[in-house]
Amino acid sequence: MVKVLVVDDDQDLRDNLMEVLTEDGFSPDSAENGEIALEKLQENTFDLVLLDSVMPGMDGLETLPLIKRTYPKTRIIMLTAFSTVNSAVEAMRSGADDYITKPFKIDELLVAIRRCLEEAKFGVCEELLNSDDMFKCLANATRRKVLLLLYRESKLRFMDLTRKLDIDDHTKVNFHLKSLKEAHLIEQDRRKNYQLSPKGKKIVTCMSSIASS
Repeated sequence: MVKVLVVDDDQDLRDNLMEVLTEDGFSPDSAENGEIALEKLQENTFDLVLLDSVMPGMDGLETLPLIKRTYPKTRIIMLTAFSTVNSAVEAMRSGADDYITKPFKIDELLVAIRRCLEEAKFGVCEELLNSDDMFKCLANATRRKVLLLLYRESKLRFMDLTRKLDIDDHTKVNFHLKSLKEAHLIEQDRRKNYQLSPKGKKIVTCMSSIASS
């Protein structure tokens, strides 16, 4: 479940956003200023932070670089009043991923959150796919088909794989399976069933995301 930290000194807004985010399937938490937000980030991993730009004590503009430096993969959306939009734009230059002006519509905020998380997903995919070895491995259609089969079927024995691939040459299938194992995309259990490795599952998710975008 996606974890979101709401950082704002307005308790009514915090409570409202917590309720909305919970109803929309997120796992939210909240903090009333930057100091408390940093404490919560030390205790838990958050996928995204909604960060008010102006708060008593440590405000959003001070908190932003500390979050980005320590938790670079955490996405940040600045919440800003219309009069401080220039500050929000400056914050984006400092690493914020987006900003939204108060007062905002809940649907507008949820769209911004989903867009930000989708961009993060593609960032992870780029890291996984952006290597010559991985590109060479996935450039072969048979290997991609093996990954998709294992994603759908969970586990398959060698003969079941060859049958579903419709390849009679077992040596050829072995060669592709060896390549996928060397790339750490598949593995075998104690019964010699082939299955996706954790890395392989991420790769297939990335492939599916790119194909559906």
